[in-house]
Amino acid sequence: MAEKITGSTVKAERDPETGLLTGPDGKERCWWHANLGDYLLYHDTEWGWPVDEDRRLFEKICLEGFQSGLSWLTILRKRDAFRAAFANFEVEKLAAFTDADVERCLGDAGIVRHRGKIKSTINNARRAIELRTEFGSLAAYVWSFEPKPENRPARIDFATARTLGKTDESTALSKDLKKRGWSFVGPTTVYAFMQSMGMVNDHLEGCCCRDAIEQARADFTRPVRT
Repeated sequence: MAEKITGSTVKAERDPETGLLTGPDGKERCWWHANLGDYLLYHDTEWGWPVDEDRRLFEKICLEGFQSGLSWLTILRKRDAFRAAFANFEVEKLAAFTDADVERCLGDAGIVRHRGKIKSTINNARRAIELRTEFGSLAAYVWSFEPKPENRPARIDFATARTLGKTDESTALSKDLKKRGWSFVGPTTVYAFMQSMGMVNDHLEGCCCRDAIEQARADFTRPVRT
């Protein structure tokens, strides 16, 4: 969510010290949802909650790649169109896409019409199948890069959040994915993915979601290679 930090509209409303924003329900949350209904729902119910389902993980990493250079809100509001265009991010179906499918997607005004990112999504589906064959699941592979607790900041306050564009772990995952033939998976994109899928909990101290997500992560059974 680093791209939201300098947003002028949000900056005018958040607490300048804590980075928290009071919602319409009176609860304090991370600033970046800006009290927009769909964005606030995403903040509360998706961002940071641990995910171990391969389809959802693949969708998240692909959409983070599409987000590069844009706002996440733009991608979120196009997500249903992306799902329709890309076979609901089912990797077996996506891996079978042809050049005709690329052209179809390029003509779809509901998504981000970027040829390189469209072709990357198809390529990455094929690479995801290879990872699943090797590790048993995409989830087992991804979660193997989870940072150790001692490598995480002691507190996720507003000042710390502004430094978390990428980490050693996101760089390592990015490098390994690229070595395996994935594309549009730079370390910043990968860290945003790690935030989204709950590998890290970057909700700010004082955010109403932080403790519940921390408990969910404690209760979560990490997938392992089979």
